[in-house]
Amino acid sequence: MVKKEKKTTDEGFEWPFGPRNYILFAVGLLVIIVGYISLSAGSITLAPILLVLG
Repeated sequence: MVKKEKKTTDEGFEWPFGPRNYILFAVGLLVIIVGYISLSAGSITLAPILLVLG
């Protein structure tokens, strides 16, 4: 009986998405945070727009 060898890759860790995806994620998160801040300040027009865009 022959055992199959498991190949291990030591090529390093690779991120699942590109830099553009992470930048878009950060911008969206920032827009959501600003939307919640403006909601707490009492904005009834800007806050929902920012939260939907985020």
